[in-house]
Amino acid sequence: MRCCHRTNRFFRGCCYLLIGVLLLPLVLVGTALAAPPAEQYRRELTRESRAVWGLNAPVALFAAQIHQESQWNMRAVSPVGAQGLAQFMPVTGKWIAAQYPELATNNPFNPSWSMRALVQYNHWHWQRIQARTDCDRWAFVLSAYNGGLGWVQRDKAKARAAGVDPLSYWGAVEKFNAGRTPASFNENRGYPKRIIYRWQPHYIASGWGAGVCGQ
Repeated sequence: MRCCHRTNRFFRGCCYLLIGVLLLPLVLVGTALAAPPAEQYRRELTRESRAVWGLNAPVALFAAQIHQESQWNMRAVSPVGAQGLAQFMPVTGKWIAAQYPELATNNPFNPSWSMRALVQYNHWHWQRIQARTDCDRWAFVLSAYNGGLGWVQRDKAKARAAGVDPLSYWGAVEKFNAGRTPASFNENRGYPKRIIYRWQPHYIASGWGAGVCGQ
């Protein structure tokens, strides 16, 4: 800005202030979405993620997933009854509580329980899903978290019957709907994209650790 070359201190001060205001959104773009209330959970989510996934756990991905699910509102309840940070349905919460002793309390409104349940449920799906690449596998895992492993398997079967690679999600299985309503299908297909490509980059930029799909 040419006005900043003026010798008058008043003009220079005004110009620097104006530049600061204009640049502020660029500085904040990588951090705004990872600000409190997310920040208060960063250390615990990292610990829970590594307890299940190891030191290379994609913490930024899990943070992005919680952002998508509840925007870090521990008291969130969806219109269909999903609860807490990780938005577990009561029946799913009851099921996972019976699978893992550390989740036996079945308390979705407890942030510690929710974060551990989210990373554990993702891991449960990861162990049961085969894919062409890790990025495909993560997309299948997130699709299963959102809509159920059964739907993922049926979508894969429909793709295979059509001569499409059932191990590839992006541009392949993601196009096949084995019977969901259009609204449910669109929501499910948008779920991995929003988490991986919309929210995850913000958490990576804010120092939450590794992500997936080359992020």
